[in-house]
Amino acid sequence: MVTDTAPIEEILQFIGVFVSFSIAYVSFKGVRRTESPALMRLTTAFVFLGLGFVVEGLVGLGVSIPFLSSITATLVILGLVLETTGYFFLAFSHAIDVMLSKKLALGFLIFPVLAINGSELSDLLSILSFYFVLYGVVETFYSYRTSRNPNTLLIAGGLSLLAVGIFAQWLSLLYISVNLLPLVEILLKEMGLMLLFVPVLSYTFGREKTIGPV
Repeated sequence: MVTDTAPIEEILQFIGVFVSFSIAYVSFKGVRRTESPALMRLTTAFVFLGLGFVVEGLVGLGVSIPFLSSITATLVILGLVLETTGYFFLAFSHAIDVMLSKKLALGFLIFPVLAINGSELSDLLSILSFYFVLYGVVETFYSYRTSRNPNTLLIAGGLSLLAVGIFAQWLSLLYISVNLLPLVEILLKEMGLMLLFVPVLSYTFGREKTIGPV
């Protein structure tokens, strides 16, 4: 028996919009209080991710709205572009200065672009998103080994859940008939976002001196 998960997915998309924009708002409050470049990048990241959830929600609504159904393919690509941009700012917030100063890091960044040359645009964007977040996971776990900051571990856990969610998203593009993959994707992403919300709150409201590597 095939279960229709579309209504649950739509509800989760709206939750994703709320969580992403909430983190963006809290981060922006932190920017105004601390003038932290890291929080500014977080604000930018979560604005893009929130917009990505909005567009994905519109894709779901396109089934019942004729105008949206005619531009579904465009909306899918737009949503992926917004998400990929958000993940770039999120995962590379801490590593951005390192990448500018080390040629090796820049080469590591270019490698997946060359490796996926010729892929469909949707696949390319999903793979890039996965790569960005996976890079952030590695950087964050490495930072935790030296700092032992609990917030850093939360960030690493949140990014790990996002990475698995993005991988499920890529699989859902390949195996459209598997109804549960989009649901698993959204659940993992939102669990990851909620984990990331904790250190952002701690830093913004002054309970921690550092937000970790993000």
